[in-house]
Amino acid sequence: MSMNDPLGDMLTRIRNAQMRGKSTVVTPASTLRARVLDVLLSEGYIRGYEKAETANKQGEFTISLKYYEGEPVIREVKRVSKPGRRVYMGVSELPSVRNGLGVAIVSTPKGVLSDANARAANVGGEVLCTVF
Repeated sequence: MSMNDPLGDMLTRIRNAQMRGKSTVVTPASTLRARVLDVLLSEGYIRGYEKAETANKQGEFTISLKYYEGEPVIREVKRVSKPGRRVYMGVSELPSVRNGLGVAIVSTPKGVLSDANARAANVGGEVLCTVF
């Protein structure tokens, strides 16, 4: 697992854990990951997450995954901007994911926001991933 894309790593861990029907998944902690998890939480895609200390000071997050009638609430999560190919969009270009049923998570000057909140704040930024 390549760690030059820590966010992509976390999204893959979530995807894999859901395929196995796990209720939680652990990922190393970081500020960016926390901000993305905050958006997933506020948009109702995960139950929550908790930070635990680890020996190496970095700490880790235990993410509580969410299922509805046995199916994962996150049906699809795609990394958009990658370390080798960053994707930036102005507020007017922000994607609508599945006609607004999904959410794009955007790193903006006003923080990591859902596409709807970025539009409301009139900011664009780096499109980190889309969730549906």
